[in-house]
Amino acid sequence: MLFDTIAAISTPRGEGGIGIVRISGNNALDILEKIFKPKSGKAIKGLRNYSINYGHIFDGETLVDEVLVSIMKAPNTYTREDIVEINCHGGFVITEKVLEVVLKNGARIAEIGEFTRRAFLNGRIDLTQAEAVIDLIHGKTEKSVSLSLNQLRGDLKEQIEHLKKLVLDVAAHINVVLDYPEEGIDDPLPEHLVENLQEVLDTTDRLIRSYDKGKMIKEGIKTAIVGKPNVGKSSILNSVLKEERAIVTHVAGTTRDIIEEVVNLKGIPLVLVDTAGIRKTDDLVENIGVEKSKKLIESADLILFVVDGSRPLDEEDMKIHEAIKAEKVIGILNKIDIKEDIDLSPLTKISKWLEISAIKNQGIDEMEEEIYRHIIDENIEDSSQKITITNVRHKSALEKTKQSIENIFETIESGLPMDLMAVDIKGALDSLSEVTGEISSEDLLDHIFSNFCVGK
Repeated sequence: MLFDTIAAISTPRGEGGIGIVRISGNNALDILEKIFKPKSGKAIKGLRNYSINYGHIFDGETLVDEVLVSIMKAPNTYTREDIVEINCHGGFVITEKVLEVVLKNGARIAEIGEFTRRAFLNGRIDLTQAEAVIDLIHGKTEKSVSLSLNQLRGDLKEQIEHLKKLVLDVAAHINVVLDYPEEGIDDPLPEHLVENLQEVLDTTDRLIRSYDKGKMIKEGIKTAIVGKPNVGKSSILNSVLKEERAIVTHVAGTTRDIIEEVVNLKGIPLVLVDTAGIRKTDDLVENIGVEKSKKLIESADLILFVVDGSRPLDEEDMKIHEAIKAEKVIGILNKIDIKEDIDLSPLTKISKWLEISAIKNQGIDEMEEEIYRHIIDENIEDSSQKITITNVRHKSALEKTKQSIENIFETIESGLPMDLMAVDIKGALDSLSEVTGEISSEDLLDHIFSNFCVGK
């Protein structure tokens, strides 16, 4: 299957100025020769590499479209195969017709993610870079895009290759000692090889610890706005969004379902969730929303606990307070424009209160600053310039690597024979190879590339 020629539409379906049909494979230029007549009159295989050529696509004798065709010849292409990209007029009919003509003349339709899968299988990129492509496409902020670009550039790949070399140096020494005992090489590891292992341990530990920040930048912080009905939760959501996304009324229980929006907070996707007010109710629909809110309190990364500053605390406030965790909550005292004296001391889980008036947009900027400080420490500012992992698959493989290296240190400290290290050395190398995809199953590849669009 790797040697057939594939084709797909690479641009989004629908109306647009340009549509691109991508072809990759050994027969890409042969197919083009059957359907494309360049204005220059040159033979297709005589067209320069990395050139853009004006002409027309024909289906037999029937004119299909006026196009620009990009020629990219193997091996220096995205897939390391010959690639042709036909830039035609956008829209459903023309783009689909060009693809139909390409398929009729020898290509088959590409599977989801097959272009990037071929780039991986042909050795142009490793699995971390393939994953970076999809992360780049789905990037929500400049910070997340920056991390994806670093990974696509090969930063993580180079780091893993460096760690593998350090472990391989240790493996080579152990093999010499075990295979050639007559050479008289001392059994204990030399100091410089112990330092190799320490560097691997320190680096894997740092990469593992970077995952939480990386995941935060990539996927965002799920932030639940919770409180009893009519404390101003929807007004807070609207104020941060700078638009009226949630319905705001004086009627308690208006928000009956979960409303979710993403806000770019200094490069971090903040996933704001406006929950239904938590209270006892006989309304079946509202009660479903209340139950969803309770579950969200458990799963949210951050909670904005909203209290009405114009009314004393009551039993509903206290029940919500009991349900939240102190380490992931910010207290919001809303309606300060009509604030009464209110005793907040019973709410012991809240160490700091922010006073705002969502309806008058007072204190909203300060609230956003506090949210940012709460979820991001000062080191994240330059995290896009460091190697930061964002994929749980990488984290899992690195945790196995770290465990193998720790086992080796235990063997050294216990004074046990060097041959006992061999299993853990192999384990460390295999785990590192899992990160880059040198060791991978078809099921894993299917899972990763299923997240791509057909034309990528």
